This record gives sequence, structure tokens and C-alpha cells, in this order.
Amino acid sequence: MKEKIGLIGLGLVGTALAKNLLASGFKVIGFDIIKGKISNLEQMGGEGASNASEVASKVNRVILSLWDSNSVKEVVTGLLKGKKIPQCIIDTTTGDPEESRILAKKLLKFGVYFLDSPISGSSKQILNREGVFMVGGEREAFEGCKDIFKALAKKYFYLGPSGSGSKAKLASNLILGLNRLVLAEGLVFAEKIGLNIKDFLLLLKSTPAYSCAMDVKGEKMVEGNFEPESKIYQHNKDLEIILKYAKKAGQELPLTRVHKRILEEAIALGEGDLDNSAVIKQIRRLQIRE
Repeated sequence: MKEKIGLIGLGLVGTALAKNLLASGFKVIGFDIIKGKISNLEQMGGEGASNASEVASKVNRVILSLWDSNSVKEVVTGLLKGKKIPQCIIDTTTGDPEESRILAKKLLKFGVYFLDSPISGSSKQILNREGVFMVGGEREAFEGCKDIFKALAKKYFYLGPSGSGSKAKLASNLILGLNRLVLAEGLVFAEKIGLNIKDFLLLLKSTPAYSCAMDVKGEKMVEGNFEPESKIYQHNKDLEIILKYAKKAGQELPLTRVHKRILEEAIALGEGDLDNSAVIKQIRRLQIRE
């Protein structure tokens, strides 16, 4: 049996990470503010904790899977007040690169390594070890945590100093989100002009128009199955960070601004908790404005 790994945040991604850690022989102790998710971890064979500090008190390495950088700072602040602090924190949250850099610098003063390690991929892809880790932080810490990355994914990349992983995830998410949006618009267009979109999707995968969004979200769009593997409101949160950094860099992102407006319209209609593939619902609702 391998060592025990801490896991804080047991949502869609956190649960997928826990399953893969357990399958690789690691023990897992986890915490989430929703008690039902802790029970789910225990049913999987993991160990539940009553709070984040309890997790840290029993492990040397902790994985975070949280909502945003503010959540990460809150949890890490709590960990530093505990009786025992971990040697390394692997943060899979899609957060603010500058916040990650500042937090990593602060933690080094306590002898704690912090790796911003967001994952590209839906929770289903992550469960199948098809997600891709993008890691920023101390190279020494990355090398020391390769056993965890290998257990969780087939592909993982070290990208440089703290914040680098978060920067790569934002740029990747910009492209990924637009691929989904374009697929949705193309499918609706094909549908409106009389094509069978299930057959059309099959055709698309064999053309130069192909993107992996067709494999991951195409069937969900065609079938109208919007059970979440990744959620609209989560990607909308990512777009806020992307636009913030684009403004700092002096770059206009016209397509991303259109994408964000469409996501906000879907959220206003109560669809924020649906899978990202549900963007096709909002595309169908759009009408020509004279």
C-alpha cells in the first residue's frame, strides 16, 4: 500500500482524482464542505475527515480541487494554522496565476512547496486518466510528485515558475471553450438547413474541421444529454479571469467576449449547473436581430 494522500474538494473533479488515486494503491483522506461528498469518498474506500486541518495532519502531500483562488487561499490559510502542515500542496483549481505565484512564495517561507497544477479535461476525461496536467512551481517539487501525476494522468507537463500552470490552463480553456461554441453553432446551423445532425457529427470527425470537442461534447449536444461533466458557470468564471489578464496584456479577445455573453445568457435562464455542452441550447434560442 502506498502513502496516504490528502484531498480537499470532492466535487466532480475531486471525486475522479480520488478514484484514480485509490485505483493506483494510494490511500486517500478527504474533506468537502458538503458531507454527502465525504460519504461518497468513504463508500469508494477512502477516509473522510471533519475538516481540512485534519486532512493535513495525516499526510505529507495534499491535493486541492476547489472553486477559485479565493477558496484556495482560505483553505491554505487554515492549513497553516493546523498542528501539522503538509510538505507539498498540489492545486488543481483553475485559478488566478498571480494569486498562485504569491501563495507559492508565501508557502516557501513555511517550507511548503506549492504546485499550481490545473487539469485540462472534463471530469469524465480525468476519471479515464485522459486529462492533462499543466504544472508550475519549483522543479524539485514537481519531480518529487511525479508518482502522483502518473497515477492521475497519462500526460503531465512542467511549465516553469509558479503561476505557469495556471497561465497555460487559461490559454487552453480559451481555445477549448471556443471549440465547443463553434461546434454548437455548426450543429445548429446544419440542423436548421435540414441535415441530420447525428450523421453530420460523424462526418465532421473525418473532416479538417475536426476538434476533440466533437468527441467529448458532440454526442451530448446531439442527444441533449447535459448531465454535468464540467459546468457552464465554471467556464464562465474562467472567462472572467481570461478577460482580466487579456486586459492587462492589452489584447482584445472579441470571440471570447461573445462566448462570455452567451454563457451569461444561459446562466440567467438557470442553466449554469448544466454541462458545458448545453451551450447549444442558447445557440438554438438566438434569433436574427434586425
